[in-house]
Amino acid sequence: MPKLYDYGPSANCFKARLVMAQLGIPYEKVPVDLFAGETLTEEHLARNPAARTPVLELDTGECLPESNAIVLYLAEGTELVPADPIERARVLGWLFFEQNLLEPNVGTATFWKLTGRAEERPEVFTQRLESGRNALAVLERALTGNRFLVGDRYTVADLCLYAYTHKAPQAEIDLGDYPAVETWLARVEATPGFVNDLTTYPPNAMAGAGESVHG
Repeated sequence: MPKLYDYGPSANCFKARLVMAQLGIPYEKVPVDLFAGETLTEEHLARNPAARTPVLELDTGECLPESNAIVLYLAEGTELVPADPIERARVLGWLFFEQNLLEPNVGTATFWKLTGRAEERPEVFTQRLESGRNALAVLERALTGNRFLVGDRYTVADLCLYAYTHKAPQAEIDLGDYPAVETWLARVEATPGFVNDLTTYPPNAMAGAGESVHG
């Protein structure tokens, strides 16, 4: 049985939990406390030199870091990953977009807002919000007139982009400005096996309270 090294409030970890829930894949969850320094141990650095979660440890003992890579690996051969080369490339394009433009901005703004870091760097926080809104505008254009992001059906592109997009209101981004995105979020939530088990940040995640690579 694979092991998932996991942090409950992380939307990146949530992606891995969601794909396994929707595909009915059993796994062992191994909680890792990011802000108690548990990703900085030699054991975890051997799993992922970037000192991050999630990490999927396979039955072979091999470890696979990076949320979107984990999701792709687990969903390979299912309807969540298109077999058509063009559609597959489009899915990959959205995963690159998510990690390059959406997660660093919407995700970071949300994390900073929820953990008291926004007040420490207000100018940078404002820049993250602006860039996050620009990323959501891209999603809005892509989803206007479309049910899903690729091939008019639910794929790992939708699963992975859902993770941070649905948290945008926690960064005080009004999703009412993006009606196609709002409708799409509800559509993702209606897919079979969908669960949202994200937890809230604990006290040691607050600004200045813990030790991690996340500041």
